Amino acid sequence: MPDRAWKATERRVASMIGGQRVPITGRQRGDVPDVDHPWPSVEVKHRKRLPAWIEDAMGQARASARSGQLPIAVLHESQRQHTQDLFVVRLGDWLDWFGRAK
Repeated sequence: MPDRAWKATERRVASMIGGQRVPITGRQRGDVPDVDHPWPSVEVKHRKRLPAWIEDAMGQARASARSGQLPIAVLHESQRQHTQDLFVVRLGDWLDWFGRAK
């Protein structure tokens, strides 16, 4: 039986960043992340299409980044503490900065 797209995505991301996909068998929501890694806790979401406004925010960050700057989109929900904002980086930019797994 072929892999589900989300499983394959988790596996590819884990491989790219030097982690290992954690099988879903026996785990509870929030129990362990999708990818076992020494330092980041990685949750992978696979969707047919991401919201356009998120893509636009990331596009603006990339367009305005000068040489040597990491493009980041910060997503803030009204009435929330800024410490709860989401910090979004493209995986390709992450790999450019921190390197691909060996």
